[in-house]
Order: sequence, then structure tokens, then C-alpha cells
Amino acid sequence: MRRYEDTYKQKGLRRQLVDSIRQKGITDENVLAAIGNIPRHFFLDTAFEGIAYEDRAFPIGEGQTISQPYTVAYQTQLLEIKPYEKVLEIGTGSAYQACVLAELKANVFTIERQKRLFDHVKQFQFKSKYPNLRCFYGDGYEGLPSYAPFDKILVTAAAPAIPEKLLQQLKVGGKMVIPVGGQDVQRMLRITKINDTDFDQELFDNFTFVPMLSGKR
Repeated sequence: MRRYEDTYKQKGLRRQLVDSIRQKGITDENVLAAIGNIPRHFFLDTAFEGIAYEDRAFPIGEGQTISQPYTVAYQTQLLEIKPYEKVLEIGTGSAYQACVLAELKANVFTIERQKRLFDHVKQFQFKSKYPNLRCFYGDGYEGLPSYAPFDKILVTAAAPAIPEKLLQQLKVGGKMVIPVGGQDVQRMLRITKINDTDFDQELFDNFTFVPMLSGKR
């Protein structure tokens, strides 16, 4: 079994990472503190430990990646998380983003469609630090209707369009952050639910995510 250690060197590299994200425009100190508190190297294969605190994405298997820390911070900042809010995350991946949300004291429900990734996260020791984090194996396009409504929804994959079922599972007044667009580039959107039929949509920067796929694998 892998031993997880968080050394002074790794903590120092994490502080440098937080500084670089701050310089790129992240201003929410709670988000920056969460990034600073979570050992990102725990979420990666040991082969990546030496470069785990570079601000870039890395492969985690099954054609998926652990997102760039700046992207994680950007999406999380847009969500405006408050303690004890009920948050649905689509695309667990390595569970790094889910743990950032849980570190902010949200009650996190995260869905992964790739069985191997889901099984890996289920066995991941660090996750036990967060009793407020629950993982599900399923189709992100379906959401989790039995646990809805949610205060916030975060989609961590590129959707060709805004999934209607996820909008239905958002509380009135709730927010969803989602990258929408083609394969090469997507626009980050923040959608606020005004009532059951009306939504406010804000446009932000362009990003590149792996595609959001339907079904389970």
C-alpha cells in the first residue's frame, strides 16, 4: 500500500503554486487556502510527484486528467461556495476538485462514469478526511435526481450544450459553472436559476477540457 507523506519541500512548493495562482487573478482567499491545504501529489501517480505542483494538468488514466490548479481555483471561485451548501460535481476524476470543494465545507456529491476511476477514488485514503464528500458511479448527464435540489453544480468536462436535467436539479437561486463548446475550446459559463423557467447566464474565459460523455463505462 502506498505511503502518503507531505514533506516540508512539498508544502513549500504548494505555497509557490498558491502564489502563482494568485498572480493569475484568483482573489478568493478561501479558495487559495483550500489549494494550499491539499497535497496535490497524493492524487497523482508517484511518477509525477516531483512535478505535482506545476500549474498544469496531468493524465490520471482512462483518457482523463487532473485539472490544472488554476482551472480548479477559477471554477471554484465562480461557484462562490458557502459552508454546508449542497454541491453536485460532474466528473470526479482524481477527486482533487471534489476535495477542494469539501475543504471549503460544502456537502459534496460527485459522479464519475469511469468505473476504474470510481473504484480508485473509493479506495483513496485521503478522501476519508472529508465525511462531507460522497462519491457515486453514474452518468453525469443524469445528475443525482434523488438527492436534488442542489445549491451549486460544477461540471468539470466540456459539454456541447447545457444539460437540461442538471438545470432541473438546481435550486432556485442556485448556480452552475460549466465549460460549454466544441472539442478544441470551451467558454466557461455561470448560470443562475431565477425560477423554474428562467436562467441568467454569464460568460467568462475560454478553457480546454476533456469531453463530457454520456453513459457509464
